[in-house]
Amino acid sequence: MDANGITMQIISYSNQPQLLPGKEAIPLTQDANDRLAAAIKAYPDRFGAFATLPWSAPEAAADELERAITGLGLNGALITGRPSAEAIFLDDKRYWPVLETAARLNVPIYIHPGFPGLNIQKDYYSGFSPLVETAFSLYGWGWHAEAGIQVIRMILSGIFDKYPNLQLIAGHWGEMVPFFLERLDMSMPKSLTKLEKNISEYFRAHVYVTPSGMFSYPQLKYVMDTIGIERILYSVDYPYIEDNGKAVAFLKNAPISQDEKEMIAYKTAERLLKQ
Repeated sequence: MDANGITMQIISYSNQPQLLPGKEAIPLTQDANDRLAAAIKAYPDRFGAFATLPWSAPEAAADELERAITGLGLNGALITGRPSAEAIFLDDKRYWPVLETAARLNVPIYIHPGFPGLNIQKDYYSGFSPLVETAFSLYGWGWHAEAGIQVIRMILSGIFDKYPNLQLIAGHWGEMVPFFLERLDMSMPKSLTKLEKNISEYFRAHVYVTPSGMFSYPQLKYVMDTIGIERILYSVDYPYIEDNGKAVAFLKNAPISQDEKEMIAYKTAERLLKQ
């Protein structure tokens, strides 16, 4: 951070105990969030944090989110992939108490990609060398598609009509969804979904996006044009993208105004995360 002039960073855990049984996940997540809070206490001007939650025990997850925000001073929560080893997503009503808590506390949930189920990996991404299968099913394509599906399912579930304050963050320029918003609206209009708004309207009102190490000016321009610069946050995907200098240079040299750079770099995040 110091070497590249990064003033503040929101930290989180890459691998989470969310798929463990509740009796194991609950104490682990509590300890994990206590450690995040300790880092913030040690460097209050340098760190914020997203909590990890015991999603396998939804009521406990809601309680832990409450504790993490009101008791520890964290800034939101992050989920890695689906909330369960079962083939279910956050739109399942068993998780709505967690979403209600996030909406009530006015903190975002970061939808981070995670490993697709083994059957999905086998059916969709097998037949190649182990290295190609891994890249194809995970960071090359598969887990981004699944993260985008999770966001779309949440929209279709009506969760944002029930909890209008709920905000999500989706990395990697929105996990493919912004590039399909027009088609989603055309394929599933309000007359079909019975929702109050079009899918694109929910996305623009309830989802922030970050580049997450995908330093592409064409994608930056497309997302700015499609959902608006006020919905873009900056993230660098460290430590998976080790060269933070490249991340700083990407934004510094972006073909946008200084005011727009400042919005992406920190102003929007300060408003959303109340820093």
